[in-house]
Amino acid sequence: MKQYKINTLISGGLITNYHCTSKCRHCLYNCGPGRPADYMDKKTSLLCFEKIREFGAASVHIGGGEPFLNPAGLESVIECAVQTGVRIEYVETNSSWYKDEQSACRLLERLKSNGLNTLLISISPFHLESIPFSKVENVMAACSKTGIRIFPWMDTFFSDIENFDKSRCHRFEELMEHFGPSYLAGIQRRYWIHPGGRALDTFRPMHDKKSIETILNENKNSCSGHLLDTSHFHIDLYGNYIPGLCSGISLKMNALGNSLTTDKYPVIGTLLEKGITGLHETAVDAGFKPSRESYISKCDLCTDIRTHLVKNKLYLNELQPTGFYSV
Repeated sequence: MKQYKINTLISGGLITNYHCTSKCRHCLYNCGPGRPADYMDKKTSLLCFEKIREFGAASVHIGGGEPFLNPAGLESVIECAVQTGVRIEYVETNSSWYKDEQSACRLLERLKSNGLNTLLISISPFHLESIPFSKVENVMAACSKTGIRIFPWMDTFFSDIENFDKSRCHRFEELMEHFGPSYLAGIQRRYWIHPGGRALDTFRPMHDKKSIETILNENKNSCSGHLLDTSHFHIDLYGNYIPGLCSGISLKMNALGNSLTTDKYPVIGTLLEKGITGLHETAVDAGFKPSRESYISKCDLCTDIRTHLVKNKLYLNELQPTGFYSV
C-alpha cells in the first residue's frame, strides 16, 4: 500500500485568529465577527515555528482573521518567530483597526522593533463592505511614516474604489450597480480566489453545475495532489495543520512526517487513497443526503459532505475547527 506523508514544508503561513471585523464573501476560512475571539498564544507560536523550521521552511506570513485585533498577541507571535529564527515575510491586514495616525504609528513602530518589516494591506471590493477605504489609505500612510514596507493586494482595485466615497462602507451591490452585472465574474479574472469557504457560495451562481454522478465519474483519482501540497500550507492558532488550501480539514502538527492512513485518519486517508469517490461512499454510509442537486466541483461536493459529517459529530478530529462549518 502506498504511504502518504508530509515530510517537507515549502511555503505557508500562520492563522493567528479566525475572528474578523469582516465577513467577506470570498473568505477561504469563513472568518468573521461570529468566530471566537481566540488568538494564538506564545506556547503554540513557539511550537508552530519550531515545527516549520524542522520541516524545512525558512519563512512564513501571518494572517487571520484579522491579526491586528489583538496587538499584544501579534507582537508575541512576531517575537516567537525571531526567537526561533523563522523570517516573517509579511503580516496581512484589512486595516479595520485604524483609529488615528498617532496610535497607528505607535503600534507599527513597536511591531517593527520586534521584527515586522512588511504589511500586506488588503485592497478589495469585498472588504469595502465593512471597512471604509479611508482606513486603508491611512494605514498605508502610517506605514510610510514608520518605514514599514507595503504589499498592496490587489492594487488593481484602486481605480474601482476611486469611484466611491472613501469615508464610508459600500455594499457590493453598489459596485455591481455602478460597474454592471458582470462585475463579480470579472473579479475572478483579476483576483486569484480559491474556490473554497465562503467563495463557493459567492461564485457558485456563475459556474456550470454537475450532478454528483458526473463529478464522481470525472474525479476517480486520489486528492493527494491537494492534500500533500506544501507550497501554500497554513497552521492555525489551535495547532491545526491545514493541508494545501483544503479549509475545514486539518491534522495536528505531530502528524507531520507520519503515515496518514485511513485507520488513523478516516477522512484524510480516504481522500488520499480514493479521492472524493471514497469520501462520498463513506458519507453515504453515514447517512449523507446532498443539500443540492448539483455542484460546481469536487471541492464543492466535498465541503457539503464534510458539513454533514460535522453536523452529525463524525470524524471531528480531522474536521477542525468546527466553527468553519457553522458560520
